[in-house]
Amino acid sequence: MSNLAQTFGALRSSQKFQKRFSVAVRLVIAVFLIAFSIFPVLWIVSASFDPSQSLATQTSLIPRNASLQNYQRLFGKDPNYKFGDLVFQKWIRNSVKVSGISTILSLTITTMAAYAFSRMRFKGRVAMLKGILLIQVFPNLLALVAIYVLIFQFGEIIPALGLNTHAGLIMVYLGGSMGMNIWLMKGFLDTIPRDIDESGMVDGASHFQIFWHLILPLLRPILVVIGILSFIGTYGDFILARILLNDVNQYTLMVGLQIFTAGQFDQKWGVFAAGALIGALPIMIIYLLLQDQIVGGLTQGAVKG
Repeated sequence: MSNLAQTFGALRSSQKFQKRFSVAVRLVIAVFLIAFSIFPVLWIVSASFDPSQSLATQTSLIPRNASLQNYQRLFGKDPNYKFGDLVFQKWIRNSVKVSGISTILSLTITTMAAYAFSRMRFKGRVAMLKGILLIQVFPNLLALVAIYVLIFQFGEIIPALGLNTHAGLIMVYLGGSMGMNIWLMKGFLDTIPRDIDESGMVDGASHFQIFWHLILPLLRPILVVIGILSFIGTYGDFILARILLNDVNQYTLMVGLQIFTAGQFDQKWGVFAAGALIGALPIMIIYLLLQDQIVGGLTQGAVKG
């Protein structure tokens, strides 16, 4: 009996050791991954407080002459260091305006199109869905020249939608984002029972009434997810905005920040880092405000029906 008890004791101790070792290994891996992810952010934060304007000479996360000089220069409050007519506040407003409008329009058009593809049966429905998916296969870079020529020629007819206009840029963003969003929305709509539509039809409701009062409230999870992805995608875009916008006052944030690093001998990395941190605030605010809706909405969507 004593030998059996010793065996069980040794087995229990070995199991405890294995569990503790497993937890320790997971903690080490988690700490390493967190440090690997946070280090670039900490380096940019450090560079924003470093007045030397160089990332190569920065040897520590805590700069020796730390100050708010880069932020003062960014907003033009340093009388000895101005950027002419560059207005950082305008760039942020332009980015928020373009991203917000394109996200709202994209959600509106995408939701109605996905509802039609999911609930209605019409000629060419499958061919249109396959065509939308096929277009998304090709990289956007292949269409840059075509997009530029199209917007240029369109601007000759309607100047408000041509080059160097936010409306033209929003139209390009809409065309590029609706394809995949329609597929995502349609897939979510297909999981909603058709009994809801049939019950609305029995009560005499039209397709729009069924969509607006019965289906749309159930789409909150996917609407939040698609809205966040669309906003972040347009807010952080550089290539299309750089090609279609050529006026400094019309620049979005990403295009405007490029000015600080464009010169070969006059690169202002400290000011760039400060602008990048301030520009990231809208994205952080959106995540903080909508995180409960994302998690709660996805949970409701999982048990729906």
